[in-house]
Amino acid sequence: MNTLTRKLATAGSALALAASGLLFASSPASAATSCYASSCQGLDPATTICQNDARTVGTTSFYDVELRYSPTCRAAWARYPTFTPNRLIIFVQRQDGNGTYSVHTSGSYAVWTSMVNDKDLLSRACGYVDYNSPSTAECTSWY
Repeated sequence: MNTLTRKLATAGSALALAASGLLFASSPASAATSCYASSCQGLDPATTICQNDARTVGTTSFYDVELRYSPTCRAAWARYPTFTPNRLIIFVQRQDGNGTYSVHTSGSYAVWTSMVNDKDLLSRACGYVDYNSPSTAECTSWY
């Protein structure tokens, strides 16, 4: 192989490697979606960027259900962060009644609900044992 052919092959390989690196580098960023306020309603926080800056803004005293809030997305959701052998139902609720999502914890590790729009609204997280009625739910303060 002559010198010119070798240089062209090396340059071509380098360009191909650089191009594939750009393609693969952009894939993880596109996996997480962005939403804001009403466009977050009903989405899973684990599939959005909302989980990145989320913080716990309330916790129930008995069941330890958390109200999670993302200031970037202006969205909230309920989360049960650890293992429980109990069959709990946790839910997030908007004060105006236009959004309630729930999930069961049947012997599972961390679980969370879908998100509710929390822009200029108040939300809370609640939990109760699934053989009780929802009226027995323990809830965080409205946030």
